[in-house]
Amino acid sequence: MFDCYNRKINYLRISITDRCNLRCIYCMPEEGVPLIGHHLIMPYEEIVKVVREAVTLGIDKVRLTGGEPLVRRGVEDLVAMIAAIPGIRDFGLTTNGTLLEKFAPILKKAGLHRVNISLDAVNPTHYRELTRGGDVEQVFRGIEAAKQAGLTPVKINCVVQHSSEEQDAREVREYCRMHNLEIRFIHQMSLEDGCFTTVENGDGGDCSRCSRLRLTANGKIKPCLFNDIEFDIHELGIREALVQAINLKPEKGTVNTVNAFNNIGG
Repeated sequence: MFDCYNRKINYLRISITDRCNLRCIYCMPEEGVPLIGHHLIMPYEEIVKVVREAVTLGIDKVRLTGGEPLVRRGVEDLVAMIAAIPGIRDFGLTTNGTLLEKFAPILKKAGLHRVNISLDAVNPTHYRELTRGGDVEQVFRGIEAAKQAGLTPVKINCVVQHSSEEQDAREVREYCRMHNLEIRFIHQMSLEDGCFTTVENGDGGDCSRCSRLRLTANGKIKPCLFNDIEFDIHELGIREALVQAINLKPEKGTVNTVNAFNNIGG
């Protein structure tokens, strides 16, 4: 389907959990954030119903996000169910990579196509500070496991505070060059302030070309990351929520005061 601004909407990003095993400084405070009650988190079978309906409306690209999607039990079962839906040409997952060493071969066998991995620093001390305790060696092993499993191309997401010429960003770029990885630089964003820019080496942040819908972990369809608009699948029904989200997708982002990055998937 096309929205009112003649943009083809074919991409669905699905947040399957708002939980995460890291506390990145740009994503949430050290003490964490209020979490969605477990009873409100969509079961996998319901997520699959949304994907099936979305495909009938023209969605052919699906990405699982979080929080950190690999902390949710049985994620490989969800991957297998989505992979079995005809019409999906691009099926990916965004992860911080800390659990990927274990999951990469399992996810590939279940039908996942590829992964994007967050990596904001390769210096162990800097990475530990940015993530409040993370071990970058786990991420390195996860990246290698993804390559070995065939979850390619492996793409690296590097968040920068001011510029992709910052020291950590330069070091991540060199790491990617040495290991044949694609890299995208994402400038630090603020939902409440409406602060966002286009992604370097990617297509995110360009409102004129946006093809995305988002499904939150508690069943809200959001047509725009930087907007409060959302359509509840439980109140409207899955198809109506999707159709309204497409038809009412705003021309460009403004601000989002009802979500946080941990519960919308970025």
